[in-house]
Formats: sequence, C-alpha cells, structure tokens
Amino acid sequence: MCYSHHHHPHQRPFSDDHFAPKAPAPDLRSRLTETEAHLARAKAHEAELSRRLEEMKRFVSVMEILETYPARQFAEQRDRVERLLVPSPHNLKLALPRCGGFQRSG
Repeated sequence: MCYSHHHHPHQRPFSDDHFAPKAPAPDLRSRLTETEAHLARAKAHEAELSRRLEEMKRFVSVMEILETYPARQFAEQRDRVERLLVPSPHNLKLALPRCGGFQRSG
C-alpha cells in the first residue's frame, strides 16, 4: 500500500478554510491586548519581588554584622584583659627592676 498519492480512507483532504482563524480578528486583538497587559503586570511584579529580595539581602547583611560585632568586641576585650592579668615572658622582663634586683629592708 502506497500513501504518497492517495489519502487515507478516513481522512478528508484539507480544505481552503482549514488554516483560517477560527475566531474573528477583533477577538484575537482583544486577547493579544489582554496578554500584553498580563505580561506587563507580571514584569512589574517580578521587578517588585527583585527589589524586595535585594532589600532583604541588605537586611540580612546588617543583622549578621550586628550579630558578630558584639562577639568580636567581647573576644578582643577578653584578650586585652588576659594580656594584662597573665604575665608573659615579654611582660616579665619589662616588670623586673633593672638595677641589681630587689633590695632587702631592715
């Protein structure tokens, strides 16, 4: 069986109006206008969401700074206090008298 020149028995050949639009032109224009409006609203919504996302990222960055700053300040202060209270070999050399050591009283 060769189908190259013959139509399938259950198929009808395409008529001239087969590819013609089913809806009248004004309806298609109306749908196009609605689609363009919907697209514009979607783009505006996307822009708003992007703006809010960037705002939230800035907020999170600030919160991270606020969260780590006191801990860093505390650690630096603790290190300063430890250096003052725990003598290191370098600090001991500076604290000992330079002229012959300690003198006995009495």
